[in-house]
Amino acid sequence: MLILSRKTGEKIIINGNIEITITEVRGGEVRLGVNAPKNVAIYREEVYHKIQEENAKALVEKAPDLSKVGLKGKKKK
Repeated sequence: MLILSRKTGEKIIINGNIEITITEVRGGEVRLGVNAPKNVAIYREEVYHKIQEENAKALVEKAPDLSKVGLKGKKKK
């Protein structure tokens, strides 16, 4: 993990196209501004984990029971 020190108004550039700006530091809280391409998803960690949990549940709940599905097709002669 890379650890950097920044002051309010200073920036970090990631991969040349993602810009993180320190907008405010107050007490134990830091406010960040993120400027990134629209195709880059940005989430707070707790939101990201919740999305992953919901997606995993949806896969399990909506998975069809394929054990009762018969295979149909042309018979070889």
